[in-house]
Amino acid sequence: MARIEKVELRMVDLVPKVKRTDAIQSFVSQETPIVTITDSDGATGTGYSYTIGTGGSSVMRLIADHLAPRLIGRDADMIEAIWHDLEFATHATTIGAITAIALAAIDTALWDLRARKQGLPLWKLAGGAKEKCPLYTTEGGWLHIETQALVEDAVEAKAKGFLGSKVKVGRPHGSEDHARLSAVRAAVGDGYEIMTDCNQGFAIDEAIRRADRLRELDLAWFEEPLPADDIDGHVRLSRSTSTPIAVGESLYSIRHFREYMQKGGCSIVQVDVGRIGGITPWLKVAHAAEAFDIPVCPHFLMELHVSLTCAVPNGKYVEYIPQLDELTGSRMRIENGHAYAPSEPGIGIDWDWDAVRGRSIAEFITVITQSGD
Repeated sequence: MARIEKVELRMVDLVPKVKRTDAIQSFVSQETPIVTITDSDGATGTGYSYTIGTGGSSVMRLIADHLAPRLIGRDADMIEAIWHDLEFATHATTIGAITAIALAAIDTALWDLRARKQGLPLWKLAGGAKEKCPLYTTEGGWLHIETQALVEDAVEAKAKGFLGSKVKVGRPHGSEDHARLSAVRAAVGDGYEIMTDCNQGFAIDEAIRRADRLRELDLAWFEEPLPADDIDGHVRLSRSTSTPIAVGESLYSIRHFREYMQKGGCSIVQVDVGRIGGITPWLKVAHAAEAFDIPVCPHFLMELHVSLTCAVPNGKYVEYIPQLDELTGSRMRIENGHAYAPSEPGIGIDWDWDAVRGRSIAEFITVITQSGD
């Protein structure tokens, strides 16, 4: 039985490749906590999570001061027990983003360690449903982008083999959103999916109004139309439109997903490893969604989510937003509009450790061992 002997912490702050704006915010910085766990056999596993510009320092202090020390001496293979123990140790601060992001980095590192020691890629270890998943792209659909550029990006994405494009909505008047999306639909035709993302920008009456106006465009989904904690509002909206309602990137507990699915508040689940608290709860949500015949189309983190989407039978799409190019030696394999799960043992992230170390913020580099060094 291998025990955890060392936990190394660091954080890298990445600038997004393109300007990213939505109905309520701009995504200007990607703080990336990275956790590496070493066991008594000398094996290592690395996990990570992210913020969109705030909270990274709090995540790192939570891990360093309260979570990582609890890992030392634990059986690294008891991932379920460790996750629950860490969640309970922080019960006064759950459920919320800071704790979930911290738990996610640790839990992902443990899964990476397990998969490496067993010589299996994550997608096989976690289920092995399929080796590839369809891709849609978001990088050309941000809210500030003008209509002609939206159209050009979607046409180019279709030519490259992507199965769909996501366009942010939430312009001051619904007519603007309708005009932008209508132009994209006219350019790409009926066989290409158009996803929309509201980023929690509407109240219920406005969401119903806009969904009704956009219905003729046969959208793949209407994402995060309301504040994430308004479950009853999502139920009301879902009953008023035939357009699928997607939620998940701003939910931090498996119980929140359960309530959405039980009440009929969504028809697409976008559970995010970095927001739900790691791979352990991600898989629980995905399997619960399968029981409701609901597809999983995870939010962001394509380099990790490709493996998990391929692990489960109801994994439907991977969202193309390059996140780790500056920190990795190889890229996600893409062919004919599909993302292929990595074949190497582990979570499939090919870290460029020189780049990681060179961009790590000195303040957050911490090494925790049995002696407390």
